[in-house]
Amino acid sequence: MGELRVLELYSGIGGMHYALQESDIPSQVVAAIDINTTANLIYKHNFPDTPLWNKTIEGISLDDFNKLSFDMILMSPPCQPFTRIGLQGDITDPRTKSFLYILDLLPRLSRLPRFILLENVKGFETSSARERLVKTLTECGYEFQEIMVSPPSVGIPNSRLRYFLIAKISTGQLSTQTIKSTHSDSAEKPKVLSPTCQCTSKPEEEMQSGGVLYKLETRTESQRKIDQNSDLSVREIQDFLEPQTEVNMEHYLLPPKTLLRYGLLLDIVKPKCRRSVCFTKGYGRYVEGTGSVLQSSVETEVESVFMGLDQCSEEEKLQRLSKLKLRYFTPREVANLMGFPQSFSFPEQISTIQRYRVLGNSLNVLVVSRLLQLLVS
Repeated sequence: MGELRVLELYSGIGGMHYALQESDIPSQVVAAIDINTTANLIYKHNFPDTPLWNKTIEGISLDDFNKLSFDMILMSPPCQPFTRIGLQGDITDPRTKSFLYILDLLPRLSRLPRFILLENVKGFETSSARERLVKTLTECGYEFQEIMVSPPSVGIPNSRLRYFLIAKISTGQLSTQTIKSTHSDSAEKPKVLSPTCQCTSKPEEEMQSGGVLYKLETRTESQRKIDQNSDLSVREIQDFLEPQTEVNMEHYLLPPKTLLRYGLLLDIVKPKCRRSVCFTKGYGRYVEGTGSVLQSSVETEVESVFMGLDQCSEEEKLQRLSKLKLRYFTPREVANLMGFPQSFSFPEQISTIQRYRVLGNSLNVLVVSRLLQLLVS
């Protein structure tokens, strides 16, 4: 196979581009397209030689697309219309306009691309947008697979369950040998292939005796974390941390107000843990459900801090919580957990909050690289 000409839609900070590099597939990104100015600054910083179009996709003509003569489309359309905690506007949401434009354009291209990879959130698989995608691909003669996969499947200790579709014009069957996955036939809904936790939680009556239940989690949630941390196929968090000597970690410690208000809601992990929850664009600004925090003082037992905490005065609460030295993961560490290579960097003018935001909107590079290898194999 010769060098593939690749079109990167919704290019963001270049997660798809890095995945392409990681896959070792001979390729050239002929154009990257995005309207997010912050993301574009970061993309250009890392890929200065790639043509970057700061345009709306629906503002690009069929003729302009034909001139690119691409063999592959990589895309991660806006997820807000499909996310489970959003309004789920689906195709009525204005943010799906560009994706619907792509589906309208695809059959009219002078040459259909050989390969397509799409990423989106869990929830897309039941959407009308997905139905239109499947209908368009089928009419254009593509074979495709739909996959739900999370980074622990490739050994990364971070949950980020996402929907993927890989499609190609070919008479051969798509391979599924190198990643824990399966495929769905035609318009059948995709199956969950590699859930966030690869181990099945035990019933409550099977819980290990002597376990201390603290914070606001159920016994099932507590056991799930134990199971995740016992999965030796997943690497430890410490493999993804920055050297303490290179960064002033004091800047990333959780402030007292945050500890007092959200202490019981924090997802706390230690360097030797093999799990962390999904980092979202709100990480560093909001606490609940935006990502895990790291316990820097590993000699302190978390249970001893939280037992009876609700009965303490504010001063004592703060004193006990401060013993854990809880901190946010740095943007570089979040990037590491999302599979970005060490060559990836931010321009100096991009603030910490902006870095968290664009990373939360990105994807796991290693997962996508494995899927790309499956797609072209």
